[in-house]
Amino acid sequence: MEHKGTVLLESERLILRKFTLDDVEAMYHNWAKDERVTKFMTWPYHKNTDSTKMVIEFWMNDYNKLDYYQWAICLKETNEPIGSISTVFTNEKTSAVEIGYCIGYNYWNKGYTTEALKRLIEFFFLEVGANRISACHDVDNIASGKVMQKAGMKYEGTLRAAGMTGEGKLSDLAYYSILRNEFK
Repeated sequence: MEHKGTVLLESERLILRKFTLDDVEAMYHNWAKDERVTKFMTWPYHKNTDSTKMVIEFWMNDYNKLDYYQWAICLKETNEPIGSISTVFTNEKTSAVEIGYCIGYNYWNKGYTTEALKRLIEFFFLEVGANRISACHDVDNIASGKVMQKAGMKYEGTLRAAGMTGEGKLSDLAYYSILRNEFK
């Protein structure tokens, strides 16, 4: 793969960009403090903006690496972050990436996450040279699986007790993927 790093990407309604410290309040209020959003995530909800600032600083420290991908999902009209999308795993030997995402409750069921995921699929196939893109979700988070399906990914199977929520609960993970030769 020919890594590009977290470059600015656009879609019809969204801008995908690097996080900055100016995003702390928006991230905290739009999704990080919301237990409805973080219920199925691998991290617990943030109790204060200090936690959010620490996470964003951690992400910002790796933006100089070309194989690091962490985007803020922003509405074009406001440039305010409404969620995040990133790679959570990369396999250079098989030219594969796994993507994870999170979006604020007020933005659910509006197609934003699907739009962001589709844009990343396009980016990783056409610009980075990936051969396989995968994602997974807690089986109880059915809406996340629908996002993957709408983005063109195919269900592969469920791994039992393969994940852990931010609250320490074991969870079954449903896996989806799309291959370069399936991308249209």
